Amino acid sequence: MRLIIGLDPGLAATGWGIIEASGNRLRHIAHGTVKTAAAAPLAERLVALYDGLVAVIAAHGATEAAVEEVFVNANPQSTLKLGQARGVVLLAAGRAGLPVHEYSTRLVKKALTGTGAAEKAQVQAMVERLLPGIKVTGADAADALAVAIAHAHLRGRPQ
Repeated sequence: MRLIIGLDPGLAATGWGIIEASGNRLRHIAHGTVKTAAAAPLAERLVALYDGLVAVIAAHGATEAAVEEVFVNANPQSTLKLGQARGVVLLAAGRAGLPVHEYSTRLVKKALTGTGAAEKAQVQAMVERLLPGIKVTGADAADALAVAIAHAHLRGRPQ
């Protein structure tokens, strides 16, 4: 049995989702979003993101992490801030002693829906289908659960 935390990095909101994977069986544990105050200075936002993720990891006892890779934005400033948030996400998981696995957005979409060009709504629908009985609120949390599910299916396979 593995407890996988999926993480969808973002400065304003980082989605997280935890699943239990036992063989081919998946079970939803929890999901949510760590949000930061847009008006706060960047350093304070990064600290809030780190503290929030550390608390989530500690509360649920994840044993491994799967992180979505970031895409390059048209706006260089947005890309830089997203990269900094992603660094904090990797740091929080690494400091918790979790092995960290990274997946491209296209690979996550393909693992869940069969196509790397799936829309967000398709991904969220598949997350809810693969984890019966849950209703995911928020695209960030849905994406994080999708990363965790993709990791459960792809772990150990060549990328």
